[in-house]
Amino acid sequence: MVDGWRTDRIGSALRGENPAVMRRLRAGFAVIGDVQFLPGYSVLLVDDPRVRRLSELPAEKRLAFLSDMDMLGEAVENVCRRVDPAFRRVNLEILGNADAFLHAHVWPRFAWEPAGLVQRPVWLYPRTNWSDERYALAARHDAVREAIGGEIDRLGASA
Repeated sequence: MVDGWRTDRIGSALRGENPAVMRRLRAGFAVIGDVQFLPGYSVLLVDDPRVRRLSELPAEKRLAFLSDMDMLGEAVENVCRRVDPAFRRVNLEILGNADAFLHAHVWPRFAWEPAGLVQRPVWLYPRTNWSDERYALAARHDAVREAIGGEIDRLGASA
């Protein structure tokens, strides 16, 4: 993947140029995560790059963002449960410490994770996990990406 979109993730999503986008949702974009050391890791990006905090959205849009986060979380959960019997749960997080725009992390968690980390926040994983090429988003993740997108479609149709 060409990396230029990473400097403007939301703008590139709005222009249809962000290759990580799985689906456009009501208040944002469901994207596959840049790293996949926990397969299925996804992110919900708000659809306005000026929005820094959940509290900056009008009430209706705030509820739509939270609903989108819930749908993405359920889609990741359903797909990960189907493809890996060691799937345990998803963690949903809105942090905003590194990237200034509103976004939510959806981290699948698995029983095969290291004992010292399986019940701890994902941010305690070694920093090298975010830069190790073994975990970088690549074509080998297309199946999980497509499955999550399809699950979003299915959940959206039943809403």
